[in-house]
Amino acid sequence: MSDLRLIKKYPNRRLYDTQTSSYITLVDVKELVLKQEEFQVVDAKSGEDLTRSILLQIILEEEACGTPMFSSDILAQMIRFYGNAMQGMMGKYLETNVKAFTDMQAKLQEQARSIYGDGAAANNVGSNELWSQFLNFQGPAMQNMMGTYVEQSRKMFQQMQDNLQDQSLKMFSGFPFPGSEKK
Repeated sequence: MSDLRLIKKYPNRRLYDTQTSSYITLVDVKELVLKQEEFQVVDAKSGEDLTRSILLQIILEEEACGTPMFSSDILAQMIRFYGNAMQGMMGKYLETNVKAFTDMQAKLQEQARSIYGDGAAANNVGSNELWSQFLNFQGPAMQNMMGTYVEQSRKMFQQMQDNLQDQSLKMFSGFPFPGSEKK
C-alpha cells in the first residue's frame, strides 16, 4: 500500500482527506507540506491531479499575508519566462538552487542537533539561531558569490548567443542579412 495521502477536491472547492475521512483546509495542506508528508490532490470527478494548483494557492496566500518572499519584479520576470525558450531551463535552475538551499539548511539542522541534542531538529530548537548567525556572517559572502555566479551565467549565455549568430551567418552567407556585412 502506498504512503501517498490522497486528498479529493470537490466542485464546491472543499478538500477531503481520505486518510482521516474529513474535510480539510489549505492551512491543513500547508501543515502536510511542513511535515514533509507525501500527498496528492485530485479532482473528485475527473481524477485530474490538482496538487500543483493547490500548492500554488498556498503560495499565493502566503505571499498575500505577512512578508512576501517574492518582489513584484521577480514575479514579473518569472511570468516573462513562460512561453520563452528558456522556460524549462529557468525551472531547472530554480529547482537546483532551492535544493542547494534546502541541503544547506539540513546541514545547519544537523549542527543544531549536535549542539543542542536530538530533540533540537524535531523542535527546531537552535536551528533558527544557527541559521540567523550563518546569514549574519555568511550572507554578504553568499550574495557576492551568487552575484559572480549570475554574472558568469550571463556572460556564458551571451557567448552562446554570439556563437549561434556567427554560425547562422556562416551557414547563410549567400543571403543578404542586415548587419551580416564582413568588417
